[in-house]
Amino acid sequence: MKLLASLLTAAALAAPVFSAYAAGQAPAAAPKAAAKPDLVKGEASYTAVCAACHGADGNSAIAANPKLSQQHPEYLVKQLQEFKSGKRNNAVMKGFAAALSDDDMKNIAYWVTAKAAKPGFAKDKDLVTLGERIYRGGIADRNIAACAGCHSPNGAGIPAQYPRLSGQHADYTAAQLVMFRDGTRANSTQMTQVAAKLNDKEIKAVSDYIAGLR
Repeated sequence: MKLLASLLTAAALAAPVFSAYAAGQAPAAAPKAAAKPDLVKGEASYTAVCAACHGADGNSAIAANPKLSQQHPEYLVKQLQEFKSGKRNNAVMKGFAAALSDDDMKNIAYWVTAKAAKPGFAKDKDLVTLGERIYRGGIADRNIAACAGCHSPNGAGIPAQYPRLSGQHADYTAAQLVMFRDGTRANSTQMTQVAAKLNDKEIKAVSDYIAGLR
């Protein structure tokens, strides 16, 4: 009886498969695992396309161009995709991103973000206290949230959601905040809302403080 019951159970389980074949349908294939980034190709593409502006290892020496080393790779991929689509408006970056496939973007992002970031330094001692206060505590009476709430107390950010800011060039950070405030960078509603409430002095102060975060 036990043998008969086992055979009947096996037949019942197999019936949907046989029915699918009888109806001319193949059983659903198992989903493919996401391809791992190719770091060799990533290095080659980065060297050819990105290094001139962002440094050989992602530590840009040009204050207007962001450091990319030790950034979250998912964040970099997202930015490249948005440059390519036009959601993030930058004519230079759109031209570079337009030539990259999704795999290229992934390969580049995972290669450069594996490089160690060189520390930055705050330069304006007169503004560092204001910058620290905004970054760590926000401005309560104007409903400005603390930067640390999303980007973490030491500027490490949250992978895939909020970028690493620690050590970023103050000039670059300030320029992005101004663009968020003025609406010329429109790929983050959250940042647009925050930047809209900051004046020039506050933007300069918090950007300088971020440059010295470790």
